[in-house]
Amino acid sequence: MQPRRVLITGAGGRIGQSLVNALRSRYDLRLHFHRVVPPEFTAFEHVVADIAQYTEVESMMRGIDAVVHLAADPRVTAPWESVLLNNIVGTYNVFEAARRCAVRKIVFASTNHVMGMYDRDRMWPVYSWLPPRPDSLYGVSKAFGELLGRYYSDRFGMSVICLRIGWFLPEPTDQIARWMWLSPRDCVQIMIRALETDLLYGVFYAISGNSSRHWDITDAMEKLGYRPQDDAEQFFRDEGT
Repeated sequence: MQPRRVLITGAGGRIGQSLVNALRSRYDLRLHFHRVVPPEFTAFEHVVADIAQYTEVESMMRGIDAVVHLAADPRVTAPWESVLLNNIVGTYNVFEAARRCAVRKIVFASTNHVMGMYDRDRMWPVYSWLPPRPDSLYGVSKAFGELLGRYYSDRFGMSVICLRIGWFLPEPTDQIARWMWLSPRDCVQIMIRALETDLLYGVFYAISGNSSRHWDITDAMEKLGYRPQDDAEQFFRDEGT
């Protein structure tokens, strides 16, 4: 069943802001911000909350059908103290509050850094089903979120879809982006597919259909019906490379 009321945590980030503008006509949105509400989003239903504080998270979860959980410290170099509060405690609070408030769907924003050591060792292609090999505490925290989602799905019957996001950019700018670019419109499409699938649990790479990609998106195409529209190669053809 298509969710009607969707909470987007971390709506002030680059991906969050892009999703708000794209999804506003499809869902009734509630937006979460950590400290400051951007002026352009004050007309939306919104809440300012610290996701490391459980009572604040549960309060913003009531009446919601689905959550897109983007809120986190996204720095690969983030120190443990911030990773612990924002990415581990905060993620637990979101899952537990969703359970207690009878939310049946969570789309969890994971990251390619869960598998970053495969990239370091150039062990390509990287499949979503391989054992995690995080390249940072940030990657470790997102691996935790994926496993937490597995538990909540198995134990409580919640639908949890984890998307290992590549590099979200308006356009790819270098060789790394050439491998892992996620365009804004492909991001919107895979988020909608994740929100509306009946699948109970899954971990998928969220990147565009880049011809030079090192991450496999076959299962996202087969299980979610994802059909990427963009390819980073279109931005490099004129260079003759």
